[in-house]
Amino acid sequence: MTIYKAIGLMSGTSLDGLDICFAKFWKENSDWKFEIIKAETIPYPKILEEQLRNSIHLSSEDLLALHSEYGFYLGKITNDFIKRNQLSEIDLIASHGHTVFHQPQRKFTLQIGDGRAIKLQTKTPVIYDFRSQDVLLGGNGAPLVPIGDEMLFSDYDACLNLGGFSNISFKINDKRIAFDIAPVNIVLNKLAQELGKNYDENGDLAKKGEINIQLLEQLNSLEFYSLSHPKSLGIEWCNENIFPLFSGIENVDLLATFTEHAAEQISKIFNIHQFNKVLFTGGGTYNRFLIEKIKNKTQTEIIIPEKEIIDFKEALIFAFMGILRLNNETNVLASATGSLHDHSSGIIA
Repeated sequence: MTIYKAIGLMSGTSLDGLDICFAKFWKENSDWKFEIIKAETIPYPKILEEQLRNSIHLSSEDLLALHSEYGFYLGKITNDFIKRNQLSEIDLIASHGHTVFHQPQRKFTLQIGDGRAIKLQTKTPVIYDFRSQDVLLGGNGAPLVPIGDEMLFSDYDACLNLGGFSNISFKINDKRIAFDIAPVNIVLNKLAQELGKNYDENGDLAKKGEINIQLLEQLNSLEFYSLSHPKSLGIEWCNENIFPLFSGIENVDLLATFTEHAAEQISKIFNIHQFNKVLFTGGGTYNRFLIEKIKNKTQTEIIIPEKEIIDFKEALIFAFMGILRLNNETNVLASATGSLHDHSSGIIA
């Protein structure tokens, strides 16, 4: 039996830090199994966090410089993680990178953090840039984690990730489909930060606010929600469609309204597909107020797993995608992204 050991690196749109997950993977009777050995979230230094947050506004030269600088940073942090935890026999590092642009309709997506710089620092094979090939094949370049949902978490009717955006994957007629449902932490965190908090812990700020019915109706009637899948969201979409609606409304009321909006959009999907049980992961799972709202709007059983899976499922799946890529096996599902066909994606350094 071949056992693979891999590190997955994941930086989400909410920029709360770099998720690092070291796990081993093996096959039993053609089914993939995994064990998380060590996982951590490393908060970004304030300067780097600001650089990444504002990267969308940089000149081409400064963006290329940040691409290299962030790659070396990822390499250094990964080296520190390996030494601190005395890890050995690592087959590969799989790095998602930090998304700056995501415009699949124009055939491009950009995740910075040069994989070659990580390779130079760690002396370990690195697989990076998992999304571009899918976009070139006519896909959304997202979501990518459904391959892991399919092969590592098939016990659930659906897998929901509550991160910067909420996305879901599930099977219809033997095909796994996936799509972004609605923005979540990308909006809630920004509103909380304007009130001096990093995020809305437990949804306590939203709980104090009042729902603005007019804004809620505007949000729920946005065109994206009536589009059929596959579909995905990016920060550009929020800048264009969400934030301009917020002027003149108190932040706590915005938090209350947007939390209600996210809960309505998520529970609507659960109810349409009549799921029995759904696995919840991602930082938004700790938002008790949001979770209660979703529970109150659906009969679906919400499964909240151990902290390791909540926090590191995406990093774990990118490590797994790296192993599939190393073996030239399918790691992106066309049924999830809308590309021309299933494929094995990622550049190997």
